[in-house]
Amino acid sequence: MTDKKTLLLVDGSSYLYRAFHAMPDLRAVPGDPSSHATGAIRGMINMMQALRREVRADYVACIFDAPGKTFRDDWYPEYKANRSPMPDDLRAQIKPIHEVVQLLGWPVLCVPDVEADDVIGTLARVGAQQGVEVIVSSGDKDLSQLVDEHITIIDTMSGKRRDVAGVTAEFGVPPSLMVDYQTLVGDSVDNVPGVDKVGPKTAAKWLLQYGSLDALIAQAAEVKGAAGENLRKALDWLPQGRRLVTIRTDCALDGHLEGLPALDALAPREQDPEALKAFYELHGFKSLVKTLQAHAVPPEQIELAQSEGAGATPDMFESMAEQAAARASNLAYDTILSWAQFDDWLARLQAAELAAIDTETTSLDEMRAEIVGISFSVKPGEAAYIPLMHNYPGVAEQLPRDEVLARLKPWLEDERRKKLGQHIKYDRHVFANHGIEVQGYAHDTMLQSYVLEVHKPHGLASLAERHLGRSGIDYEDLCGKGAHQIPFSQVAIEKAAEYSCEDSDQTLDVHRVLWPRLQADDRLRFIYELEMQSSESLYRIERHGVLIDAPTLAAQSHELGQRILALEQEAYDIAGQPFNLGSPKQIGEIFFEKLGLPVIKKTAKGAPSTDEEVLEKLAEDYPLPAKILEHRGLSKLKGTYTDKLAQMALPRTGRVHTHYAQAVAVTGRLSSNDPNLQNIPIRTPEGRRVREAFVAPAGHVIASADYSQIELRIMAHISGDESLLRAFTEGLDVHRATAGEVFGVPPEQVSSEQRRYAKVINFGLIYGMSSFGLARNLGIDNTAAKSYIDRYFARYPGVKAYMDETRASAKEKGYVETVFGRRLYLPEINSPNGPRRGGAERAAINAPMQGTAADLIKLSMNKVQAVLDAERRGTKMIMQVHDELVFEVPEAEVEWVRTEIPRLMAGVAELKVPLLAEIGVGPNWDQAH
Repeated sequence: MTDKKTLLLVDGSSYLYRAFHAMPDLRAVPGDPSSHATGAIRGMINMMQALRREVRADYVACIFDAPGKTFRDDWYPEYKANRSPMPDDLRAQIKPIHEVVQLLGWPVLCVPDVEADDVIGTLARVGAQQGVEVIVSSGDKDLSQLVDEHITIIDTMSGKRRDVAGVTAEFGVPPSLMVDYQTLVGDSVDNVPGVDKVGPKTAAKWLLQYGSLDALIAQAAEVKGAAGENLRKALDWLPQGRRLVTIRTDCALDGHLEGLPALDALAPREQDPEALKAFYELHGFKSLVKTLQAHAVPPEQIELAQSEGAGATPDMFESMAEQAAARASNLAYDTILSWAQFDDWLARLQAAELAAIDTETTSLDEMRAEIVGISFSVKPGEAAYIPLMHNYPGVAEQLPRDEVLARLKPWLEDERRKKLGQHIKYDRHVFANHGIEVQGYAHDTMLQSYVLEVHKPHGLASLAERHLGRSGIDYEDLCGKGAHQIPFSQVAIEKAAEYSCEDSDQTLDVHRVLWPRLQADDRLRFIYELEMQSSESLYRIERHGVLIDAPTLAAQSHELGQRILALEQEAYDIAGQPFNLGSPKQIGEIFFEKLGLPVIKKTAKGAPSTDEEVLEKLAEDYPLPAKILEHRGLSKLKGTYTDKLAQMALPRTGRVHTHYAQAVAVTGRLSSNDPNLQNIPIRTPEGRRVREAFVAPAGHVIASADYSQIELRIMAHISGDESLLRAFTEGLDVHRATAGEVFGVPPEQVSSEQRRYAKVINFGLIYGMSSFGLARNLGIDNTAAKSYIDRYFARYPGVKAYMDETRASAKEKGYVETVFGRRLYLPEINSPNGPRRGGAERAAINAPMQGTAADLIKLSMNKVQAVLDAERRGTKMIMQVHDELVFEVPEAEVEWVRTEIPRLMAGVAELKVPLLAEIGVGPNWDQAH
């Protein structure tokens, strides 16, 4: 009996895009943005080497799309018409990627006029017909139509495997029906329409009910509802759609692959060390050159002190990543089921210089989550998992959770024992739910990534892919998804152990790659330390929460409900009939067919639009759009806040505990959710009243402190404009001063209208507003708006110079910086796409101000928290909203808060203009603000 041979086909086009978006912006000369980009090349090398290690194959090939049109473009000129152009940095790396893949021993195929998918399909079918086991490595779900008992799709980046069962489970139909499924659903990426409003669930339901697309078409007349009507409208298109989405398996590849029937040309080749060395040197991959010369660097030879110490170099970063990838195939993970094992690992934790921790829990809600298991890693490639609450038939006996936590508590609460995690704030809450206040967290890999590469994803799986070339177990593969997802407590212990150990191990490995980069740059290290301190402050804010007055919210909900009903009736009266105020179709019929309102713009399908922008424009002249807008605003306010806030309060505290996400906004600002405290509408009286429900307990008041005109002050500091600096230094009304400059009148003679114009100009220019935008905002013509901007720049030349210099610097570096050194990357700053490039240029001007404001409020938050702790004050910080800090203050400390909080906030940094913080006090947030 002979072993079955294997053909491994790599979707090179999918790989190179993933490599480009996953890797940092590496350059052939590190730190020199003018040298050529190498990130995608480096990522491709990592991925191809990892795949070669993980999948043994007798035949291999890496297939790329050829430049130019394909036969589908002849069939359908609009094919892929909506795709964004390939980024210039990626296009420049394609040729060297083809070259290095070949040097690594992979046959490379790039067939003119034929898409990579069709080449893959043809080779896969040839292999299957010859009895070869075919494995296709790709993240492209469209290839699922090729799957059968001989052909399997694997996604090494996510760990997903699409065999017959996997495709059926994922899409609801077997691979044999995937072409029909894709025809119905369409492909927005390739601009192939499907049946309008028919999504995956409907497509799968129809195909399982009728058996095939042909059978469905034959019985289209009996399909009911709007979906059936849309199906019948699409009948003429469906044959063409099916033709476009079908991967061809019979392409002529003659001349591009000799010996195709025997697959002989696809035998793996030996690497070419000399050519690889020259290639690596050309592209600046110093560590790869060293690896070639030494064949391998044993991980034991690299001391942790090297990664922790100063003097880190770019090739050291690469070397650390390579070692991590090599270790991934030689892991030692333990499952702790006895006290002897526990004692052994506790001793290792106590002796470790740094230990990574990860918790497995019952919930993503950190205030309610309970621990199911804990994993640790103190050495790369080694980790242990303690299962504590797994519960399923036949589960092994586990150590008692309470006793384990009691024995771990002294180590967890010892600030001298340095700890590391991925999103440590969550784990701190989880341990706190069990009475443990973890101390000694020294690092958070999520925040390291956020500071170093804010424009990239910061999840652990993405970090491991990007920096280690390691893929891991996907949570959904472990627990399922949707209605069929099981709790982690029901995952088999051996699988849970591998998953959790992997998380701790990868966290430690990612840290060893990222930390030297932060060590090597003092400004970025400052920002990282700021984020780590902010994580501590935010944990305290979230833990305490804010008290909610449920009766006040209930009364507001009732009033809003009455007003919403009244608005509906008023809208019906104007329209002359009842209609659904939430239906764009019905609104369009009333507006444009019955009432004859002017059409402002049209949808992509040519129908008159009724989107928010159109409603706001029409509301200026017509009462019905105004009623609909008011109805929508009040309905959202009621549904999002007055109905739900009280329900979101934690029963044991009576408070809402928002979650502040640090690693989301590229400017450094925080994101608040569950509930979102930053989006409470305050421009309407009804919206402002919601803040009345945020109250203080008996004997306390609410205090609100925020910075005055912070972004304008930052603009004055960054630009150094003499007139702006003078206005703030002398304590002038900056908008009145600007109006005086722009309109050429003494400040005391500035009218309220002129001051309003000046305020719009001041803030508009911060956000990169054009003359067109200013004209629209002020309701004036473009000529007047341009004249105001020209006069503004003439009077404030420093601002104009700052804007011009910032755009130029951003184009050169690819990023801008805040006053304190936070980097804000602008991937589209050199885009050939005009609107995208314009958006990036506007962001380049505004981001340093928004980012510096974010840095300042975090500095203030941390400083105030430190003083509250040092003086053992009863005052608690309970919210951070944009440039505002909110406190719950004992009545005995009100005067201290009124005096000291503004002083502390004003003193966190020395700018060229004074910082000014103002504070208000009241029984609730609304009255304090």
